[in-house]
Amino acid sequence: MRRHERALVFFAGMLVAGAAFWSTQHGATGAASLTQEDIDNAVRDSLENTPPPSVAAKAAEAIRGAVVRVEGVYSGATGEPDMEGGVGTGVVVVDKGVILTNMHVIAGAERVKVTFADGLESEATVMGVKPEHDLAVLQAKTIPDDLKPATLRGTGDLQVGDHVVAVGFPFGIGPSASAGVVSGLRREFVSPEGKRALSNLIQFDAAANPGNSGGPLVTADGQVVGIVTAILNPTNQRVFIGIGFAVPIENAANAIGVSPF
Repeated sequence: MRRHERALVFFAGMLVAGAAFWSTQHGATGAASLTQEDIDNAVRDSLENTPPPSVAAKAAEAIRGAVVRVEGVYSGATGEPDMEGGVGTGVVVVDKGVILTNMHVIAGAERVKVTFADGLESEATVMGVKPEHDLAVLQAKTIPDDLKPATLRGTGDLQVGDHVVAVGFPFGIGPSASAGVVSGLRREFVSPEGKRALSNLIQFDAAANPGNSGGPLVTADGQVVGIVTAILNPTNQRVFIGIGFAVPIENAANAIGVSPF
C-alpha cells in the first residue's frame, strides 16, 4: 500500500474532481443521475488538465534521498589545501550510512567525502571492495537524522524493454536523472585499457557519463536493480553514445555481506 499510496491519492482526487464536475453540470436541475459516461468524461477532463507525473519523475523522486555524491580527496603539497579528485555517485543501502559505489570512483584516494541529498557532508571510510564487480562499500562517519536507504530489488524478473532510470552526478552535475530501458542482460564489458573485465551486467540506454559511476539504476517504481559502472564508446571519448552497463544488485548484496532481499 505504501508503494502505491501516491497513485491512490491521485486517482481519489480525480474521482472527487469528477463528482464536482458532475455537480456543476447537473446540480441545477436535480433530475439527472450520475452515469458511467459522466464519470468517464470527468476523469478524462482531470487527466487532460492535471496529467500524472511521468514514470521517470516518480522513479527519480523515490530514490532521491538515498543518492549521494562521492569524491576522492588527495593531500595537497606542503602548505597547500587538499585536492578533490573525480566525482562519482553512491547510493545508501543501510540507514546507518552504508553506501554502495564503484571501486574505481575511490581508487587511489587518500580520503573519501560524501555529500547527502540534504547537503550534509561527511568523511567516509572504505569498509570493503569487490574488484571482480567494481564495487566498494563505504561507511559515512556522519549521517542525516532522517536518512532513508534505497529499496533494493532482485533482477530475476528483469526483462529487456523494462523502464529504468539512472540517477547520479554526470560530470559533477546533479543529482541528475536520465530515463531509458533495459536493452540487454548478462552482458560482458572490458575497459578500453583492458584493466577491467566484468560479466553478467545489465545493459541499458538511459544516458550515463563520467560521474554517474556508482549511482543507482532503478526501476519505474524507484527500486535499485543495479549499480552503474561503465559506458561503451568505441572511440577515445568518455561520453555516452547509447550503451551503459550496471552491476546487478545481487552482486552488490554480496559486497555488503548480507542479502537485502
